[in-house]
Amino acid sequence: MKILLIGASGTLGRAVAAELGARHDIIRAGRASGDVRLDLADRASIEAAFAHLGKVDAIACAAGEVAFAPLLDLGEGQWQFSLAHKLMGQVNLALTGSRHLQDGGSITLTTGILSTRPIVAGAAASLVNGGLESFVRAASIELPRRQRINAVSPGVLLESMPLYAPYFRGFEPVPAARAALAFSRSIEGAETGQVYRIG
Repeated sequence: MKILLIGASGTLGRAVAAELGARHDIIRAGRASGDVRLDLADRASIEAAFAHLGKVDAIACAAGEVAFAPLLDLGEGQWQFSLAHKLMGQVNLALTGSRHLQDGGSITLTTGILSTRPIVAGAAASLVNGGLESFVRAASIELPRRQRINAVSPGVLLESMPLYAPYFRGFEPVPAARAALAFSRSIEGAETGQVYRIG
């Protein structure tokens, strides 16, 4: 399959590329690196990337930034940043990508554990992750041409613990390679409208 992978240079993205790359053609996309430049916060950038690529068999997103701050310290800019990058960025990726996706192709988005297990200073991430999961369930009943959509919701990644450990005390970290398996399940399987919770 020809798979567009957004966020391929990140911790999760590298693991997804390693998991799928042995069997499929991975087109790496990112804001500053990769085979294709694609900025999730810029819909025109998403459209330009697909115009360059043409048809793909699968779209996988392992990217999406959010702001972390105590609830009452989150300013309008931080809320908008989180919505534009991770929520609407992935929604726009799915909507634009559907037009360039082969019949029966799949879209896999990334949410995260904070949709169901919030932490202090993580309200923006909880909002965005929960919204994405609801979008995936709703989109799965309306996508055309037998296209499928799922989300992967990993816990905090083991490789990211040096940075995030103070915020995730008591959480069991998940190796990125384990989270990457859910992308294979989504892309190579037959399910749609699912949220694969890892960890």
